[in-house]
Amino acid sequence: MEQRLSFITLAVADLARSRAFYVHGLGWTPIFDGADVIMLPVAERLVLSLWSVAGFAAEVGEAPAPGVAPITLSHNVATPAEVDAVLAEAAALDAPVSAGRPRAWGGYSGYFSDPDGFRWEIAVNPGETGAFVLPGAGSADAATASSSA
Repeated sequence: MEQRLSFITLAVADLARSRAFYVHGLGWTPIFDGADVIMLPVAERLVLSLWSVAGFAAEVGEAPAPGVAPITLSHNVATPAEVDAVLAEAAALDAPVSAGRPRAWGGYSGYFSDPDGFRWEIAVNPGETGAFVLPGAGSADAATASSSA
């Protein structure tokens, strides 16, 4: 199997509320917006797929486990000021926010939760990892090319 991820799928309790948060609040543009699912392109060849719980159960074959999955979704930026700006944008949407701060691993990050409690980390990662994940850094293309050789 090729080392890549194409979709991140989350089951949400109220799709209209998630649409209001992501599309109308954060200003994201869906690639697909249906009755049971919204698909939001979040990176080159990566889609965040938000399914209603009923739509998710029909697609997967079983209902999701109750509670919020113990994961974080991370959005990386270049500076601490950008972290703080994104967190302020989330706070303006009444999202619960944990302020940005320096981290023991050398970066700077803070968190907010979407309407279903999924945690988003907004972060500056130092060094090679930070260069790899930021758009236009070119490292992802180089890594893909070298792993294909």
